Amino acid sequence: MEAILQSAFVQDIATLARPALFNLYFALASIPVGFPLAVLLALGKASRFKIISRLSRGYIYAFRGSPLFIQFFMFYSMMLALNQAYLKPWGIDGVVLHPLFLGPMVLVLNTSAYGAEIFYGALKTVPKGEVEAASAMGMGRWSVFRSVTWPNMLRLAWPAYTNEMVFLFHATTLVYFTLPVVNEQKDLMNKAGELFERDYNVFLHFSVAALYFLVLSILIFWLAGLVHKRLNQHLTGRAEKIRFKPGYIR
Repeated sequence: MEAILQSAFVQDIATLARPALFNLYFALASIPVGFPLAVLLALGKASRFKIISRLSRGYIYAFRGSPLFIQFFMFYSMMLALNQAYLKPWGIDGVVLHPLFLGPMVLVLNTSAYGAEIFYGALKTVPKGEVEAASAMGMGRWSVFRSVTWPNMLRLAWPAYTNEMVFLFHATTLVYFTLPVVNEQKDLMNKAGELFERDYNVFLHFSVAALYFLVLSILIFWLAGLVHKRLNQHLTGRAEKIRFKPGYIR
């Protein structure tokens, strides 16, 4: 019996390897675009121009205040509505409706709102003394931002933004729950659900899927920890490290 379970476990690891790549793809396609957009939104929210600030605040509130699940449905419905009238004549209807395009697009819009709030909070906690000192030395606004505000904001926001990247990776499970599956392109949860429907072994299949998420999440934490160490290399003493400590007891 034990040998059968071990064989099924190894078989599940091999079967779910390809679906795990789709979850990883959605995260890797979203983070590089969502990161600079989040920074721009944070700067827009802090802008002295009221119209820019209000537009940024409205965007952040809209995407933070609505569930990601509904956002997927809304954007897919919008694309379907635009399909016949505007997209199909240009021959791009198949692209914009494809989960490999629409999935990262919605994830980018969502994570940029959460990331913007993180960077905005860090922007407000940048030491004013350093900014004033740089201005007193005759540095221009752009030089002050590049040399003082930006590195401090990034260093302060990085631990919280690391959590956002992991949450985004976990949120990739919603893509194929809301968008149609194309050419058997299934992620971890879809494939684990398909295996469950065959033998109803919920513990085995979903445990292997959770194992993939756990391993890849640890990889994200490790890479983010390297970046965090790099951001704090100028500090004296030992830089604070990002540690993976699940809160089993609260």
